[in-house]
Amino acid sequence: MSTPGNGSVLERARGLVREVAKFGAVGGLGVLVNLGVFNLIRNTTDLQVVRASVIATVVAIATNYIGFRYFAYRDRAKSGRTRELVLFAAFSAIGLVIENGVLYTATYGFGWDGPVATNVFKFIGIGTATVFRFWSYRTWVFKALPAAAPASAAEPVPEPAPLPKPERRPEPVPAPEPEPANN
Repeated sequence: MSTPGNGSVLERARGLVREVAKFGAVGGLGVLVNLGVFNLIRNTTDLQVVRASVIATVVAIATNYIGFRYFAYRDRAKSGRTRELVLFAAFSAIGLVIENGVLYTATYGFGWDGPVATNVFKFIGIGTATVFRFWSYRTWVFKALPAAAPASAAEPVPEPAPLPKPERRPEPVPAPEPEPANN
């Protein structure tokens, strides 16, 4: 059943599937950046696991903002960029805490700190935080523009005024022939 201004359930479901696909494409790139930077830092520095992860997450957040703003949510409202950036940073920070909280718990709570374990729990943390990020970004950061009113609910469009008919000139009437004179 359709509701005015919102489209049918099927149309909304298709829209959500498209949104999830775009979010997933940007997020997938973000995961690659996140894990790549994380492993680069872990293999080239002596930083602790969670510190390396936080740096990698921040780099991925910056990459993701560009992807979300200019690809996944390019059709969303663009007014209030400062507000958008502040909200994006705030919700991303919460996601960072969720993501790295999982890694922290595994590493320092359970002692699972080998290269494979840290990558597995980093990935689990990313997945957990992604659910939160998807909800918060689409709800608060990249707000949907109001739906256009369907044609049936819009005011009727007046019919255009009829075009003036071209002026027809009457065909010349031949002059009557003179009557013969009766003389």
